[in-house]
Amino acid sequence: MTKQPEELALLAESGRLLACVFALLDGTALAGLSTLQVDTMVEHFIVDDLKARPASKGQYGYGFVLNSSVNAVVCHGVPSSSNVLRDGDIVNFDITLEKNGYIADSSKTYLVGAVKPAAKRLVQTTYEALWMGIRAVRPGARLGDIGWAIERHAKRNGYSVVRDYCGHGIGREMHEEPQVLHFGKPGTGLALREGMVFTIEPMLNRGRRDVRTEADGWTVVTNDGSLSAQFEHTVAVTASGVSVLTLRPDERNMMRKMKVVA
Repeated sequence: MTKQPEELALLAESGRLLACVFALLDGTALAGLSTLQVDTMVEHFIVDDLKARPASKGQYGYGFVLNSSVNAVVCHGVPSSSNVLRDGDIVNFDITLEKNGYIADSSKTYLVGAVKPAAKRLVQTTYEALWMGIRAVRPGARLGDIGWAIERHAKRNGYSVVRDYCGHGIGREMHEEPQVLHFGKPGTGLALREGMVFTIEPMLNRGRRDVRTEADGWTVVTNDGSLSAQFEHTVAVTASGVSVLTLRPDERNMMRKMKVVA
């Protein structure tokens, strides 16, 4: 499960390129676009501009570059020309990118136009929960420390953590060991070692944590119709802490605010 320095360098390059994709989305007016239009735009950018491969396309028979999960969709939302983003929506774009044989994975929930305060609070808390998990990463820490930090922050703010999906190791394959749960007990689980690379990707619901998969076999929604939000980064365990391989430039202040040790 540990990567060699040359592998970490290649993973870092994939992560840097993937961060550029989110910078593109950050500058895009999403209201009025269909999720399929966003998918097409991202594919052209990854392939034509970044000279990389959208790793999700074709994986497990999936036909698109990204997942687009709107409002009560928890994850794995399928892009569609009929799914047009509206003022007040929240939408998570989950994107993978492969360069030189190594894959990075990241997601971000966007606020579309004027979003209600309750939805904004869910999105902000989910983002904070991601960083709570990242802050727990260091050699000798346990996977349970990550899950506990995320779940504690969610519960303190009145949200539930989806338990059906988890983070995962990543490298030449999109899904490797270990599995990274977003709930748990401190001091339990696998001990983290320098060179391990995995994703942390909590999904928080306004209502209950229960989810179901729709008839398309992909789209996962909240059972009770409540809003859901998600954020994800690919991280590497360093000698003293953690490196966020998919870090976006605008997030450096968040690292300082959360006192994340690199």
